[in-house]
Amino acid sequence: MPTSMTPDRISELLAPFVAPAVLATEQLAAIQTYLDLLLKWNSKLNLTSIRDPEQIVIRHFGESLFAAIQLFPSTDSTESVIDIGSGPGFPGLPIKLWRPALHLTLIESNQRKATFLREIIRALQLNGAEVLSARAETLSIRADLVTLRAVEKFDQVLPVAARLVNSGGRLAILIGEAQVEKATALLPGMNWQAPSAIPQSRSRVLLIGAA
Repeated sequence: MPTSMTPDRISELLAPFVAPAVLATEQLAAIQTYLDLLLKWNSKLNLTSIRDPEQIVIRHFGESLFAAIQLFPSTDSTESVIDIGSGPGFPGLPIKLWRPALHLTLIESNQRKATFLREIIRALQLNGAEVLSARAETLSIRADLVTLRAVEKFDQVLPVAARLVNSGGRLAILIGEAQVEKATALLPGMNWQAPSAIPQSRSRVLLIGAA
């Protein structure tokens, strides 16, 4: 079911997350298509508990694009990225929309959600993006950046995510401020940056560690 949300409105909602950058017309059109498909599939798969399109843009796309801009300020980024427990595709797919030259692997063990992710990749014609329908702990692949957001069993998944980071690579997690101490304690070998507060959020932060 179409959202009837215009690219101009999407741009307005995302401005606090991407400033001073400005999203290109093609990026806004891709987000509009992505949002429409997410709302259509959400009635069957419960991809997100958020139902309001504007809140989806703010809380999912906004948070993901904030992370993308912090992680990849350079326009020529060609790193490999693994997104663990992708669900509806956040933050991995918006990061790919921000820097199309990245090679993105979405890991999602739920087969139906993995089907949705493949449909988004097809609809947006994203080259260099793939979906692995598997559990992260069973995989031996590695990447320059591993991302993690809103997953169950955080304590168990975080060490798994760290093992998938290339030497010299980074781990980026979008979590609640109250989880920062636990995350840094679980992975004391990481060189952690100070957490960055997510705009328009009371307690959400981006935490980046270097391997």
